[in-house]
Amino acid sequence: MDIVITYVNGLDPLWQKDYEQHTNIPILEKRFRDWGTLRYLLRGIEVNMPFIRRVHLVVARDSQVPEWVNRQEVNIVLHKDIIPEEYLPTFNCNPIEMHLHRIKDLDEEYLYFNDDLYPMAKCEPTDFFRQGKGVLGFSHHLIVAGMYKQICKNSDSAARKALGISSSCWFIRPQHTCTPMFRSECEKVYGILKEDILATLTRTREGNNLNQYLFLDYLYYKGRIIRKKVSNKHISVGITSISKIKSAILNPSANLLCINDVHLSEKRYEDMRKAVLDAFEEKFPQKSKFEN
Repeated sequence: MDIVITYVNGLDPLWQKDYEQHTNIPILEKRFRDWGTLRYLLRGIEVNMPFIRRVHLVVARDSQVPEWVNRQEVNIVLHKDIIPEEYLPTFNCNPIEMHLHRIKDLDEEYLYFNDDLYPMAKCEPTDFFRQGKGVLGFSHHLIVAGMYKQICKNSDSAARKALGISSSCWFIRPQHTCTPMFRSECEKVYGILKEDILATLTRTREGNNLNQYLFLDYLYYKGRIIRKKVSNKHISVGITSISKIKSAILNPSANLLCINDVHLSEKRYEDMRKAVLDAFEEKFPQKSKFEN
């Protein structure tokens, strides 16, 4: 199986120029700032997921790729390689997620990683795929509160439409972790709903968007998901102490760790960033094949 990682460095001046030219919305730091942890995500993959065939790093432009990345081992995918030109540039993860299956030479089975997710302990292929099915936890919801939940609801409704299933006031939401995808199934859904999908593509996040949950919900309703939670711990830098976040990295209680960024004061951000980087360097001290 392959891994697809979406990555953005909000400090890149060329990216910032694109953002300023094409949007009227201030840059949301918590969504776009780079903590410097990508190398540890890649080290975690090499140490704890040796069964991965290829790593694909999806970025807006070539200037986004850190200089230390070994391009012989990491396949660099630009947005323009997979997203129709008329919808670019985009600063919204949702249109990007709608097109990941179009990566050239992508394996049939692949895992989608955000760049805030890290493999912290030994994983097995069966943690993510078994007997031709993906493995993932799901929850059921009724109340739509806020844009994120609305996008989840949109994606559920679209998956039902693709399968010819009647609509419902209830909707499902996949577990917040890396997600198992089947390239051929994504292609099938995209083909069925292409007009609907393209109509929702926006440069910045809006309430009418669809997200990757469209493909996951489709798999769930089609019977290609084993409903079992992936071993994952989720922590927020806004409510977690430095000692606890260091402990989560150095003494992980789950296979995967998601470190969620939120608005922080500059001092809090710098202190937390140093603690995270120091802990990751202690956890994964050896340079991986993905680094020059």
